[in-house]
Amino acid sequence: MNVDTYLKSLVVEGVSDLHFKVGRPPLRRIYGAMQAVQAEPLEAKHTEDLAKHFLGVQHWHRLEKDLEVDLAYAIPGYARFRVNIFRQRGVISIAMRFIPFKIHTLDDLGIPPIVKKIALSNRGLILVTGMSGSGKSSTLAAMIDEINRSWPCHIITIEDPIEFLHDDKVAVINQREVGMDTVDFHHALRGALRQDPDVILVGELRDSESMEIALRAAETGHLVMSTLHTTDAKETVGRFIDTFPASQQRQVRIQLAYNLRAVISQRLLERADKKGLVLAAEVMIINAAIRGYILEAEKLADIVENIGKGKEQYGMQTFDQAILELYSKGLITVDEALQNATSPVDMRLKLHLEEHTLKMSQEEDTAQKKTPTMEELIRMPQSTGEEAAPKKPPPPPRVPEVRIPQSR
Repeated sequence: MNVDTYLKSLVVEGVSDLHFKVGRPPLRRIYGAMQAVQAEPLEAKHTEDLAKHFLGVQHWHRLEKDLEVDLAYAIPGYARFRVNIFRQRGVISIAMRFIPFKIHTLDDLGIPPIVKKIALSNRGLILVTGMSGSGKSSTLAAMIDEINRSWPCHIITIEDPIEFLHDDKVAVINQREVGMDTVDFHHALRGALRQDPDVILVGELRDSESMEIALRAAETGHLVMSTLHTTDAKETVGRFIDTFPASQQRQVRIQLAYNLRAVISQRLLERADKKGLVLAAEVMIINAAIRGYILEAEKLADIVENIGKGKEQYGMQTFDQAILELYSKGLITVDEALQNATSPVDMRLKLHLEEHTLKMSQEEDTAQKKTPTMEELIRMPQSTGEEAAPKKPPPPPRVPEVRIPQSR
């Protein structure tokens, strides 16, 4: 069995990652849980042969020098994999992320509708955040695809490695891979500013230098998209500013307040039917109030409350609002909602209220079903006048008159 056929045999429904480690059989992450394949444990020769197949001669020398390598591997007509090959305890281990060729739409992913409008912004910084494996790359790919189908512009992506492949539709897209098409993120970002871009996608903002260049690009009228490993919008703002030295933080705070367009934070929750995962997304759009909270460090904690208030007017939503909606649709359980809520105490109260409202609604539906509608009344059989009239109740018994004799 060749390597491609072997990889295909390991990819079943729900697989997101494959792991190859000496002393263990191949492992698969299915809907977030790691599961071992029914097979013999791998030997050092097995993982080394796999690594050589993925790397080729050029990248094999990189592994010998740097002891770890990121790259992309494709099975033509089937799928791509983001591959990280590294050494541990003197032998090779491999981690592979499964990337389908098909790019899902924002609707397919369950992203709030307002994100389509955010993706078509003409300038500013958009950050997609979440833990590893929360679907950030899929969301960014869907946003780029939305632009590609709607806006005749020039898009440059800088990735390590390239994950989703985009074909030109309405837009022109150039995808650059670190190590193959450019030296590093910093060189590529600086170069992108001279390549007439409208949109710049950076796989990840890893340090203050890349963040500074991204802010500069947003300031000069470009739309910049990237990711951070933060859990929510409030932490994202704090982490971005704290990455810089204290002497620069005031200036960065001002730049971020006026150039940040939106933060989309993601969590994947287990479905109630145990048939996969469902996305809960917090969406923060910068308005005047939130800009003021970013500018004043002591008011940063008030961001979450303002996001919740902006649901109707701006399309924003907090994690707890997203989780409550998933629960009301029957997509997640109470336990899953409480485990992933930003405020479990508040969430418990909201769930009780939701259950009470649902119960009242069901009781009203039952009562309405018992009361005949006008249409039902019209269809009821009408009296013909020939039916026996109901008997009148008998008259009350007559009381005999009593005459009282008059005294003389």
